[in-house]
Amino acid sequence: MKSLLRQLNDKRKIIIMPGVYDALSAKIAEHLSFNAVFQSGYSVSAGILGMPDYGFLNAGEVVEQARKIARTISIPLIVDVDTGYGNPLTVWRLIRDLEAAGAGGVFLEDQIWPKRCGHMSGKQVISTNEYIAKLKAAIEARRSKEFVIVARTDAIEPLGIAEAIRRGREYRKVGADAIFIEAPRTLNELKIIGKSVDAPLVANMMEGGKTPLLSAEELRKIGFRLVVFPLSALFATTYAVREVLQALKRNGITKSVMNRMVRFEEFNKFVDLQKYKQLEQKHKKN
Repeated sequence: MKSLLRQLNDKRKIIIMPGVYDALSAKIAEHLSFNAVFQSGYSVSAGILGMPDYGFLNAGEVVEQARKIARTISIPLIVDVDTGYGNPLTVWRLIRDLEAAGAGGVFLEDQIWPKRCGHMSGKQVISTNEYIAKLKAAIEARRSKEFVIVARTDAIEPLGIAEAIRRGREYRKVGADAIFIEAPRTLNELKIIGKSVDAPLVANMMEGGKTPLLSAEELRKIGFRLVVFPLSALFATTYAVREVLQALKRNGITKSVMNRMVRFEEFNKFVDLQKYKQLEQKHKKN
């Protein structure tokens, strides 16, 4: 398989990267032949803390979750590291820790801390110079050139699309592998970004968010190379768990919703039960 970085630079294709939040969701994505997965900050905050994407996660929690996910899959894991949780030195250490944990890259954003979900209102951004210092630290910290660094700007809401594009261009000049201009509000804004920034571009498709939902192919045609669906699995899981538990509460049994569950045998395939059975037999004492 080509590295994620080489895939990003192939203008003929677009990478579809689903958001995951734990080892199981990542393994399901790998079983379905996705080329990479995205550790979504929103999803991890909800999944391990039961809290919104509002600056509650810390660096240690993000690294530990990445370690758990990366050791269970063989495809690249790209990690949402919010603002880097501090200054350029904390960013430098974070990149070192994540690379050692097995991650294949990061999204690093220019919001002030505490940040909030990119599709929430009231966002603010730090100065370009302050962010560039963090970005340079991230680039310097990585040991492998295949470790992907995506520079994200949230400047559209507070400062306008022209400033967001200017920042995207600057971040690319500094050395970011890809540029992510978060939360364009219309198809026209997506097209303007696609024409205005000479870099591998990232689009974020969030169901119910500020950006219109487009297919991967539609995004490729207007200049994007990677599309993230960060919350699809989280929203679907939440819906399914609610439906099953409502039925259990109502009926005292789950028979009425069993047709919406995977079976025991099918689930065991996702967690590689057969592989561990074979390993057990291999090391079994005679």
